[in-house]
Amino acid sequence: MRFTAALIKLIRLPNLFFIALTQLLFYYAVVVPVLKQVGHTPELNEIHLYLLVAASVLIAAAGYIINDYFDINIDEVNKPRRNVVDQVISRRWAMLLHFIFSGIGLLISLYLSWKTSHWYIVITNFLCIGLLFGYSLALKRKLLSGNILISLLTAWVVLIITSSEAFYLYNTAADSLVLEAHRKIIRIGNLYAGFAFISSLIREAIKDMEDMDGDAKYGCRTMPIVWGVNTSKVYVAVWLVVLIAILVIVQFYVLQFRWWMPVTYSFVLIIAPMFYIFYKLFPASRPADFHHLSGWIKTVMLTGILSMIFFYFFL
Repeated sequence: MRFTAALIKLIRLPNLFFIALTQLLFYYAVVVPVLKQVGHTPELNEIHLYLLVAASVLIAAAGYIINDYFDINIDEVNKPRRNVVDQVISRRWAMLLHFIFSGIGLLISLYLSWKTSHWYIVITNFLCIGLLFGYSLALKRKLLSGNILISLLTAWVVLIITSSEAFYLYNTAADSLVLEAHRKIIRIGNLYAGFAFISSLIREAIKDMEDMDGDAKYGCRTMPIVWGVNTSKVYVAVWLVVLIAILVIVQFYVLQFRWWMPVTYSFVLIIAPMFYIFYKLFPASRPADFHHLSGWIKTVMLTGILSMIFFYFFL
């Protein structure tokens, strides 16, 4: 029982649920309704979708495991009560679990690519495994590179499904209505991927400030260590302003369709909390303060993804 609880903590089960929810929501709330309007079906059928979600979750879980494997010493400083590797799960077991999860995720991806002829699935998922390993081994300790990589992989959670519709778009001579439906899916997918990318950049920078003590002790070159905390706060503030501005512009665009409920939701549950994060950012000084802000931006990411539900009813 103790091993099971430790494994759940190690693979970040709530984060895996978030990944699965993002892909399922995008498929059922955006892809299916848009294509249904033109009498078309998604490139990925439901069985292929579930396999893709399973592969994404397994690869992400493997990434979390290998991250904790290489971060044992740092986590003893930053998160002494949350570290399970070498306390409950041995390093050998952690590495074995990483290869098992990665291997199953890759095999599922290979099967999917074979069944759908979308070979980008196995290629990109193989790259994701390698990049997550490289991130845990070295990139996360370097200035910006680790943050950008994680943000790109976060955006890819949406884009991997969007890519199927793009594949159809550029390899089919369908009628204009069907092609426009696929273009609409790609535009919405890019919007959510952009949101995921920027919000992840913000959260990764805040986490770097939270974990600065342990990172500095073991020679990491993260943003607050190299640039200082105040400059890092300015960096986060700039991205917050950019994201808020984009979201406000999108809401004014949506208002022309009289989508009052989605606009109200966005202002109350996405934009307003981001103003709160901005307000609390500069007074923050302790790891607990940054942990609080990290939790808030994670909540904003969740409410942002949940906004996909409105497309099901309003498209």
